Amino acid sequence: MINYVYQLTNPQFFSVKLCDINIDGKVLVRPSYMSICHADQRYYRGQRDMKILSEKLPMALIHECCGEVIVDKTGTFKKGQQVVMIPNMPVRKLEYIYENYDEKSKFLSSSCDGFMREFVDLKPDRVVPCDGIPPHIACITEFFSVATHAVDRMNKIAHGRREQIAIFGDGPLAYVVATTLRELVPNTNITIIGRRLRKLARFSFVDKTYPDYDIPEDYTFDHAFECAGGEGSYDAINNIIKRIRPQGTVVLMGVSENQIPIATRTVLEKGLTIVGSSRSGKENFEKAVELMKIRRVRRRLGSIIYEDAEVISIDDIHRVFATDQDTPFKTVFKWNL
Repeated sequence: MINYVYQLTNPQFFSVKLCDINIDGKVLVRPSYMSICHADQRYYRGQRDMKILSEKLPMALIHECCGEVIVDKTGTFKKGQQVVMIPNMPVRKLEYIYENYDEKSKFLSSSCDGFMREFVDLKPDRVVPCDGIPPHIACITEFFSVATHAVDRMNKIAHGRREQIAIFGDGPLAYVVATTLRELVPNTNITIIGRRLRKLARFSFVDKTYPDYDIPEDYTFDHAFECAGGEGSYDAINNIIKRIRPQGTVVLMGVSENQIPIATRTVLEKGLTIVGSSRSGKENFEKAVELMKIRRVRRRLGSIIYEDAEVISIDDIHRVFATDQDTPFKTVFKWNL
């Protein structure tokens, strides 16, 4: 079966690759809605090291996507069923290692072609049904699953006192972590620390928000999530280390291209646990879909989504990436190429 794959060949330049795919033992999905991630933008704009770009490209972008089943040779899904697709591609099952941390795993739109294709052929265990969830929300399931994975790791690693949890960052990652915490750790007090008052105002469902320049001197917490990333990582991480209570757990989620110096003496004195959390696996997708079936969760997620016009040409791909530069949270679009 001939498939059209829309590959980024150089920053801001796409070409179409035609390839023949074998769908035996596979689920064939037609992408319907997609969402842009910061990682996609860094590739598109050439904001990665040139050595990395030369190794990765050409490559189809996008790893946040939902679609409709066209053919299922395995009999697992019905034709026309709405599903989300898991971009992580494990090649083995390890006893102690999550699939998203196995160095042998591949990740679509990072180590191989992402979802910008006419059709996507996947093994059935890489597909999760999401019936009843509006597609413009379902397409951010991968992003939401990153939060469910991080909260799951905190729940398994952190000590039992959860009176105060702080999230440093005011962007979409902080928002989905706060949404997940509100549902899975309902009795905790959630505080958001960020830099932009306009974004902080979106977190109406948490207990408290502070701009990072106006945190009370006596404010402390049991555990924390760092969701700042980039240049904000340094201040966020060291603010957490300074204010967290002894033996707290710090979950690092923000991506920074530069090395971040941290106050190791304080880490040792307080006996802190620092956890790196990235990407997600199938069980996190399933938890994300389960949470998305709750109306208030869909309402919250919908408030951070901007739906651009549908993509019907390569020019439209350039348009949605430009639009995403000017939207404060998540840009999604209908895929019709």
